[in-house]
Amino acid sequence: MANIKFFSGEQIPLEMHKVRIVQKLSLPPVEKRLEAITEAGNNTFLLKNRDVFMDMLTDSGVNAMSDRQQSAMLVADDSYAGSETFTRLESKLHEIFGMDFFLPAHQGRACENIISQALVKPGTIVPMNYHFTTTKSHIVLNGGTVEELIADTGLEVTSSNPFKGNIDIEKLNELIEKNGADKIAFVRMEAGTNLIGGQPFSLQNLSEVRSLCDKYGLMLILDASLLSDNLYFLKEREEKCRSMSIREITKELARLCDIVYFSARKLGSARGGGICIRSKAVYEKMRELVTLYEGFLTYGGMSVREMEALTVGLEETMDEEMINQGPQFISYMVDELAKKGIPVVTPAGGLGCHINAMEFVSHIPQSQYPAGALAAALYIAGGIRGMERGTMSEQRNPDGSEVLSNMELLRLAMPRRVFTLSQVKYAIDRIAWLYENRMLIEGLAFVDEPKLLRFFFGRLKPISDWQQKLASKFRQDFGESL
Repeated sequence: MANIKFFSGEQIPLEMHKVRIVQKLSLPPVEKRLEAITEAGNNTFLLKNRDVFMDMLTDSGVNAMSDRQQSAMLVADDSYAGSETFTRLESKLHEIFGMDFFLPAHQGRACENIISQALVKPGTIVPMNYHFTTTKSHIVLNGGTVEELIADTGLEVTSSNPFKGNIDIEKLNELIEKNGADKIAFVRMEAGTNLIGGQPFSLQNLSEVRSLCDKYGLMLILDASLLSDNLYFLKEREEKCRSMSIREITKELARLCDIVYFSARKLGSARGGGICIRSKAVYEKMRELVTLYEGFLTYGGMSVREMEALTVGLEETMDEEMINQGPQFISYMVDELAKKGIPVVTPAGGLGCHINAMEFVSHIPQSQYPAGALAAALYIAGGIRGMERGTMSEQRNPDGSEVLSNMELLRLAMPRRVFTLSQVKYAIDRIAWLYENRMLIEGLAFVDEPKLLRFFFGRLKPISDWQQKLASKFRQDFGESL
């Protein structure tokens, strides 16, 4: 979005696109919202989309495509092998990341499965700046363990630190020295640490990680699913990058890595994924797994139409005026909530606005899933579907005890080019009302708890009738308004 000043002095982000296709929304009354969240087991993943007004659950696969992406889908070559569509995608990835080899997959977690099966052995360790839920599960399923080495400042919810996603170089060196390089499967960096507020890492930090990897002969793997946000923050916040183009920054990031993998449901605003690889030997080790689990090497489980859209979307990701829309909308929402005294993760990161549930509902113990309770409460208050990113998103220890999350966040994702500013203002208003009535919110307890990835499809119940009280207070304050 352009740097445009308003004569009124108001500081609001200006969309540098126009809406050409619309999708009708509905906002059910609060009584219906209470009924819907109850039927969903107080898990926002289990809500039916027809009952949702603002879907801020995720940015995965729900970003708006451009007109050029949609038109590109009409020229797809659906040949099973030797597809020109694949060739165009492969060429674009080589141009952007500078790596010789590419393997397609149906989405990001498929990439994680292939990488983990190829590189993780029982007893090995994968150090990283911070874990993502499916990434950790794939590593553990293959006998490895995850070590999160985020710098201590990265876990400060309220901060002015521009790069809270940085890995702690000293901790990484100590881990390698203690366990030996042969025990390290690879080092993973996540561009835009999802679970701690979409916080970026710096180019300087990645360069220091590369130096350590070179010292010990280790592979460095970049999860680039949220790369577009990280690129924007590098351009805005790191002195070295201010004079560089987005394309140049991308090339430099990739130059420092051995593998770059991504979910195209995020990066490129399409649906698919892929692994870009520097080493031919590693490529050959992984390609059989792609054919076994995903499909032939020229589609890897992706629709060729999505591959055409991805090729265009990746090129559009090199446009600063495109990738800045999400972060600027998120920044606006974070700033407006902070002005109202509502606890949010600062500085504003990528992916979405993150509310600090640990402080918002400080009276709810972590064992009663405060972020999950807040997610259910916000749906009742506004028909807004967010995602719990806290203790619910962890899984229990083998002895059945809870793993209490470092943070309890309610993530309100900002899919790119989807919401209008008036909708964002509506969300701010309902969050503000909920904050005024936060003492009505109480905790949740599992009634159906899967062993793995319980936040996706587990079901919970409120520990009291607090949800009925919240709905009644809404009707009292808003009358017949939805």
